[in-house]
Amino acid sequence: MEMQLELLEANKDLLIEQTRAHPFLKRCREGSITLDELKIFLVQQGIYSGFFVRYLCAMMANLPSNHEVLELAENLMEELGLEPDSPKPHAEIYRETLEHFNLTLENAEVLPGTQHLIDTMFKNCRDLRASAGLGALCLGAEALVPDLYTDIVAGFRSCGVSDAEMQFFLLHIECDDGHAETIRDIMVDIGSKDPSQLDIMLEAGRHLVEARLQFFDSIETAYHSTKHKKAEAVTA
Repeated sequence: MEMQLELLEANKDLLIEQTRAHPFLKRCREGSITLDELKIFLVQQGIYSGFFVRYLCAMMANLPSNHEVLELAENLMEELGLEPDSPKPHAEIYRETLEHFNLTLENAEVLPGTQHLIDTMFKNCRDLRASAGLGALCLGAEALVPDLYTDIVAGFRSCGVSDAEMQFFLLHIECDDGHAETIRDIMVDIGSKDPSQLDIMLEAGRHLVEARLQFFDSIETAYHSTKHKKAEAVTA
C-alpha cells in the first residue's frame, strides 16, 4: 500500500502545481487580479460546484461495497449541512457569498470552459469503473481545493474583500484536505488489490485538471471581452 500511496501523492503534487501555474491563479497570488474577474469566477464556480452533491452521489453508486459508501457519507453530510459542526448547507453559504457581491446564479451564462468542466466531472463520476470517479473527485477536485482556494482568497484580499465575506472558501480550505484523504485511502485500497486501477485514477485526475485549466481560460476570455465592450461603449 505504501507504493500506491506514494504514487498518488506524487501525482497529486504535480496536478496541484500544474493548476496553480495558470495565469488566473498567478495573478491572484500576485495581487494583480481584478474584482470584476473574480466576480466572473464566483458565478462560474458556483454553477460548477452546484452539482457537487450529484457528482459525489454518482460516484458513490459505483463503489465496490457499502463500506466505502459509508466512509464517504460524512463528506455528503457536510455538503448538505447535516453534520453537527456544519449546520448550514454549503450551497447556502455560497449563495450568501454571491449576494454580498450582488451576484446570482439565476439565468447566469454558462461559459464553455465551465460546461466542459461539469461534463468531464460527470463523465468520470458516472463511469462504472469506480476508479475513474475516485480519481476525478480526489486528484481533480478535492485535493486541489486547499491550494486553489488559498490563491483565490489571496486575490480577494488584494481587492480589499474581508475574510468575513469569504467563509465558503476558508471553510473548504480547512475541510477538503480531510475529504481528499478519505477518498485517497479508498483509492489506495483499490489500487493495492488491482494495480491497473491506478492508471484509471491518474488519467481521470489529469482530465479534470485539463478541464479546470480550460475553465480558467474561459473566465479570462469572458473578462477581456467584457472589458473590451465597456471600452468601446465609452469611446462610442
